[in-house]
Amino acid sequence: MLIIGAGITGALMAERLTRQGRQVVIIDRELPSLGSTVASTAMLLWEIDRPLFELAQLYGFEKAVRCYRASHHAAQGLPSLVWQHGIACQMRRRLSLYLVVDDSPNLVQDECALRGRADLPSLYLDHAALLKRFGIARAGALLSRDAADADPVLLTHGLLDISLQRGARLLKANAVAYDSTAQSVTVGLENGLSIEARQVVLATGYVMPDIVRPTAQQPASSWAIASRRQPGHLWPEQALIWEASRNYHYARTTTDGRIILGGEDDRALIEPHARDDATPAKVRALKDYLKALWPHASEDVAFGWSGAFDTTHDGLPLIGRVPGSKNIFAAFGYGGNGITFSFLAAELMAAMFAGGSSPLFDDLAIDRDIPG
Repeated sequence: MLIIGAGITGALMAERLTRQGRQVVIIDRELPSLGSTVASTAMLLWEIDRPLFELAQLYGFEKAVRCYRASHHAAQGLPSLVWQHGIACQMRRRLSLYLVVDDSPNLVQDECALRGRADLPSLYLDHAALLKRFGIARAGALLSRDAADADPVLLTHGLLDISLQRGARLLKANAVAYDSTAQSVTVGLENGLSIEARQVVLATGYVMPDIVRPTAQQPASSWAIASRRQPGHLWPEQALIWEASRNYHYARTTTDGRIILGGEDDRALIEPHARDDATPAKVRALKDYLKALWPHASEDVAFGWSGAFDTTHDGLPLIGRVPGSKNIFAAFGYGGNGITFSFLAAELMAAMFAGGSSPLFDDLAIDRDIPG
């Protein structure tokens, strides 16, 4: 099996498939983890960018709950995998806070009620309860368990090391052409050579090959800052923080006492030079937001960066067969909880290659129709 992409998605896929005893080759045009993975803030949420009530309006309650439960299961499974193998990647179980963004908490309360119907672990905190427990002055929030955070680069390398120890091969190569007309797939490389494999899994992040033509996907860029070390100025319980908004801000802490804050997403500034030009203004906006969210934080920024990523119109990933390309599959964990979706993709693909099936392949299909 050939996996194209040595970021977090490719690494998770390689670990899962080598665990099945399969012969695996991984290729990447970059060094491992230096694509979109290195820019990730690695907030491992099970909550999907589209709230459950919106997803239920799009697809019905049953399908929406199936997707949410699959994401929840993946968020529980990834830390268990890390601890089982002793991967040193600063993995920590976290609570998550989904903050109301205006003075009307009704939508968040409705979301909490729907999650209760689906047996998903969330609790509504009103303004007083949120302020008392976490010191955050918002109209309300959903408090959920079973989230996590980690260092995405260390996690990627740890998973790749396990796969290589099981016999996988990792090569630096750029795939430029795909021929799936025969029983096997031939992948042409930029250097003129080719690789033949029984199955190919695309784990290329936001760099999507021409053979993949989704209608649900849209590129965007996001910015993040990391504060200086300030272990005495972090919010209680160091919960992951994000907002009940389509273009939300998000924040977490690190094991060495920093605050990482991200957001200011932009769908127009995709190219690296455009992101670089916008970074000073985006960093200033993030600093202002952090001061409003958590006034106790230091304003000193140690690092600021941006990264391109992809979103989908329904907040769900693209996982499964590439339409029109026999034996080529995609694992694109797009959205705010991309690493969680990448773990889900690895689990689903491994089960499929072993002869299993799941309705999730229809739910997450690359060519799925999304209601307007």
